[in-house]
Amino acid sequence: MKTRTRLAADIGGTFTDVAAFDERSGRLLLGKSLSTPARLVDGISHGVDKAGTHYADASLFLHGSTIAINTMLERTGAKTALLITEGFRDIYEIGRINRPDAYNLFFRKHVPLVERALCFEVRERMTAEGEAHIALDEASVHTVCDRLAALGVEAVAILLLHCYRNPAHEARVKAIVQQRLPRAFVSASHELSQEYREFERCSTTVANAYIGPRVRDYVAGIDSHLKEAGFKGSFMLVQSTGGLYESRQAQAQCVRMLESGPAAGVIGARALCRALGLEDAVAFDMGGTTAKAGVIYRGEVLTTGAALVGGYDHALPVQIPMIDIFEVGTGGGSIATVDASGALRVGPQSAGAEPGPACYGRGGARPTVTDANLVLGRLGADRFLGGEMPLDAAAAERAVREHIAVPLGMDLTRAADGLLRIAVTAMSYAVKGVSTDRGLDAAAFSLIAYGGAGPLHASAIAREIGMQRVIIPRAPGHFCAFGMLYSDLRYDFVRTWFTRLADASFDDIERVYEELTAEGRRALAGSGLRPAKTTVARAADMRYVGQEHPVTVELPPEVFRRRDRDAIKERFDEVHLHRYGTSAPAERAEIVSLRATVSGVMKKPTLERAERGGRAPLDSARRGKRRVYFAELGTAVPTPAFARAALRAGNRIAGPALIEEHASTTVLLPGDRLEVDVYGNLIVEIGRKRK
Repeated sequence: MKTRTRLAADIGGTFTDVAAFDERSGRLLLGKSLSTPARLVDGISHGVDKAGTHYADASLFLHGSTIAINTMLERTGAKTALLITEGFRDIYEIGRINRPDAYNLFFRKHVPLVERALCFEVRERMTAEGEAHIALDEASVHTVCDRLAALGVEAVAILLLHCYRNPAHEARVKAIVQQRLPRAFVSASHELSQEYREFERCSTTVANAYIGPRVRDYVAGIDSHLKEAGFKGSFMLVQSTGGLYESRQAQAQCVRMLESGPAAGVIGARALCRALGLEDAVAFDMGGTTAKAGVIYRGEVLTTGAALVGGYDHALPVQIPMIDIFEVGTGGGSIATVDASGALRVGPQSAGAEPGPACYGRGGARPTVTDANLVLGRLGADRFLGGEMPLDAAAAERAVREHIAVPLGMDLTRAADGLLRIAVTAMSYAVKGVSTDRGLDAAAFSLIAYGGAGPLHASAIAREIGMQRVIIPRAPGHFCAFGMLYSDLRYDFVRTWFTRLADASFDDIERVYEELTAEGRRALAGSGLRPAKTTVARAADMRYVGQEHPVTVELPPEVFRRRDRDAIKERFDEVHLHRYGTSAPAERAEIVSLRATVSGVMKKPTLERAERGGRAPLDSARRGKRRVYFAELGTAVPTPAFARAALRAGNRIAGPALIEEHASTTVLLPGDRLEVDVYGNLIVEIGRKRK
């Protein structure tokens, strides 16, 4: 009998992770391999082989990738042109004139993905009410197309004013461009966002067009590779919301998968929280290139309707729903340098998979976070990836000594420890970015740490912030791929709809929500999958009258059944208070946009319970001792190592200690206390940080 297997693959900058779930037997198989930048599908195939499964056995293939975000950040996208309403050619370049740091002499304004010479005006104009003020001049569109063809443009973004009200002109312009430039990737703003704010919609559309050709070819290449390997199921990708959408949609709406892989990890963290009865947690993912964090608050993942890609001070906005994720350029492969002033810096440059850290023995010569961990004894040279990939300790020591210790005039151990301290501080910014900066008390949250390098540094990060508990899930090195198995089909829709709350017609609101919901149900029906059930969630973007920026307020169905304006206002006041620390119950409020999320809930794997072992014995899990340096003790001490696979529910371990598994190592600092829970998770109570 043919198995019903779900395959999930997450491609990171250094490693590719694969998780395979057999729906009939409940078995979970895992595979990990080095990413293959020259041909990324090879890394997936190697991971599938290591998991001991086959494409042909799968009914569903789920995928998350960093290709979209990397193409945008590395500026390796297509030659793109922008078509825009006459008189508004400079919207994209002018932006919002943000100056977040008024005294920063080195402030850099955002750099557009499209140069001004490739911005072209189209004669037309819609009013804010959606009426044609100036009819579309199709001749002007054809004239622009002549120039685009001569310039060899590969992608075209279209942004016409107020098309969120009436997309007729924009749709017609797209049809003309597609006819005249059949090989170009064409993206129209109304297909991505039906919200006001012309600069943000423009930036989103340009980003989609800019990354479009590369992402489209990448997704199509995987699709072709799967079919050649005998896969006959459905190919779905993870969106930045953590939801799934079809590969054909991903090839057109590429910008929706900017945070594809990290979003899946946060979804996996939410599933873990629900199993453990945990309301609040920070999901922390550290891989080879970056560290990311998201938040589960009151049992739900925090999301946002827009994000700044590239850092607040010179970023480009993307106006699509996504999980609120903060990212820093610090990972296991982050390179440490001493700059001209004598300051030690870690990242954002990464050694990646090729050549990788110096200890990989693949040609890398500069010191990385992984090299520092090896020098300090936190990694076993003969146990990396379960012994499949021996590490070169001498190369790691040489890199740290030559590039850090000698320039700074310190010994090897202090240099490696300093490198890690700086990395930990940088990674703590990711945790603070999604908690403290959002008005949440990070110290009151548990830290769920995963990724190959997350467990190595989780205790140190928790101490830096004041967090009391760390949770290391099973197979943390595969956790993002694992999280994809808990993703649902998801379609998000938003429509700008300005009205004072006091004047809002509940009939009109209901009509808009019904239209958005119907669109979502049609998308579900066209997915080719049969979810277990369908759910609909409603929300509204609201603000006080006179404000510029709104907050998103979830609205349960009962407030509409009761037509309860006061309940809506109270919910808005509460969200505003939580977000900004203040509210104004006596002030009038208004609705800016209406949001609807339609989800097709998929069958989820059940968490496997660990074998019961009690507090002792731990003899079967012991793997000897090795000397590990701990700054808390000021010296290197013989530290016991334990094989995680041999631990049982109820086992307890006191730090300092190392818990080793195939794709990761958990470091218990002095004073930490660990207990294995019923699901095999490592629950670490953090000791006090010594000053």
